[in-house]
Amino acid sequence: MKYSKDAKPNKEPDQTSRILSLSLLLIAGCGFSFYLGILFCSNDKDQYATEHLTDIAKAITSLTTTTGETASSLDFPECSADYQDYTPCTDPRRWMKYGRHRLTFLERHCPPIFDRIECLIPPPDGYKPPITWPKSRDECWYRNVPYDWINKQKSNQNWLRKEGDKFIFPGGGTMFPRGVGAYVDLMLDLIPEMKDGTIRTAIDTGCGVASWGGDLLDHGILTLSLAPRDNHEAQVQFALERGIPALLGIIAMQRLPFPSSSFDMAHCSRCLIPWTEFGGIYLLEVHRILRTGGFWVLSGPPVNYENRWRGWNTTMEEQKTDYEKLQDLLLSMCFKLYNKKDDIAVWQKQSDDACYNQLSQPDAYPPKCDDSLEPDAAWYTPMRPCVVVPNPKLKRLSLGSLPKWPERLHVTPERVSEVRGASGGTFKQDDAMWKARVKQYKKLVPALGTNKVRNVLDMNTVYGGFGAALVNDPLWVMNVVSSYSVNTLPVVFDRGMIGSLHDWCEAFSTYPRTYDLLHLDGLFTAESHRCEMKHVLLEMDRILRPTGHAIIRESAQFVDRINAIARGMRWLCRKNDVEEGGAEEEKILVCQKKLWYAS
Repeated sequence: MKYSKDAKPNKEPDQTSRILSLSLLLIAGCGFSFYLGILFCSNDKDQYATEHLTDIAKAITSLTTTTGETASSLDFPECSADYQDYTPCTDPRRWMKYGRHRLTFLERHCPPIFDRIECLIPPPDGYKPPITWPKSRDECWYRNVPYDWINKQKSNQNWLRKEGDKFIFPGGGTMFPRGVGAYVDLMLDLIPEMKDGTIRTAIDTGCGVASWGGDLLDHGILTLSLAPRDNHEAQVQFALERGIPALLGIIAMQRLPFPSSSFDMAHCSRCLIPWTEFGGIYLLEVHRILRTGGFWVLSGPPVNYENRWRGWNTTMEEQKTDYEKLQDLLLSMCFKLYNKKDDIAVWQKQSDDACYNQLSQPDAYPPKCDDSLEPDAAWYTPMRPCVVVPNPKLKRLSLGSLPKWPERLHVTPERVSEVRGASGGTFKQDDAMWKARVKQYKKLVPALGTNKVRNVLDMNTVYGGFGAALVNDPLWVMNVVSSYSVNTLPVVFDRGMIGSLHDWCEAFSTYPRTYDLLHLDGLFTAESHRCEMKHVLLEMDRILRPTGHAIIRESAQFVDRINAIARGMRWLCRKNDVEEGGAEEEKILVCQKKLWYAS
């Protein structure tokens, strides 16, 4: 580029290229118009003419994308500072538009396309790269999540406390004043299956700052902590900053984004969910996502009402009635009381067919769901007041029938047979393929496999092979299956991993800056006809931590276009060949997000 005497760029070469481009466009447009005249004035409207019309349209589109206007549009501006914790589909600024009944306003409500922001989310002032695992479980930088509400409101319960420039997490909670360690120890006594690898996956509804899920990692149990977006508490943000799996969500009107029979255990520690209201519909959703033989754990009202009722602003008689109502409801859903001590009660979901057969009787309540309600449908699917009955054809789906962890990770799950076009052979091939691919990834991203990478998002998995190949590294993987593809998420959960259904044309259910590494394999090839590429990449930029990496495995035709958009997001990218034996038409784009501060 030439420069004039006042040190400003000389635009003459750009002007020349633009004139040339416009001239070419004009010529192509004239030819296009002439061709239209021939086409529509002729009686010979054959396929040959139609094909050439399409080719000309494609040529004009291709030419348009090379003009300077498109290149300049890739330079994305900064968002204002009040967007630093922006969650597009759970935005408190839009809550007033939605109803309060059953807290539906806290569910996903994504902005329309014309209302989407196209700017880069800034980090808070003073943001630092997060403390590495395992130290992060006990502390995080205050400036990364600068919210004091929990510290002030829950100070007597030891959820967290501020010390200097850090938040410290001592492991307290509403129902475990002696610490989460003592609470989990009591639970281990009540549920021996937590000790021997029988229980691998858990969900914690109303997770607080996820101390329960963090402690269970020491026992080989992977917990997905769930809580809604809140103006004050930022529970999920704290959990992910600590390096503990978490997702924004609430049991309200829609099903949770998980298939049936997903989790081995579900937990509620005074999560304030009214389990017996609305016909028990919240508990019916827990029943759906819990596999047979799995455990539901409740601590808090009305458990131990005999000793706790004074602190709950109620009477002993009211709490006794609530407990009996809860017990009756659980029995009607084929749960049985498994164990109970002090503040903790444990129920187990039965696998006895005799109980589920009774649900077909005319006077049964809640009734059995009819066959038209797909048990694994879970993306914007309304909850229904009925019991999802386990599939009698699947004999090895219950908790006691699955191999124990870690053996279950590589054993072909029974539900592979339910996936269209899948088999035990394709599952094994996928497992071997991802071992080879991850070996190559670790050469391209040396931080992968070290404590510098903790929170990982696999944006379009099939069987969870990418996460399975990383199982021995100090990280966890959120496996996402597209809501528009074949639902393979049941297979992922049967292997002992966690994940979620999602549509990448929308924002993911998390806060900004919550993942160290994003991985995608052919996502744009599969779904670019539905989603505008820049919106997907801007969402990736929102949820990726500064200095974090993205591994983008795509067909060669998409890689250069992705790279151009990534430069506009201030990412540094390099194109690489795939591993030996990989598809020649594929490339691997490795990008790193820069740390920058709002200007």
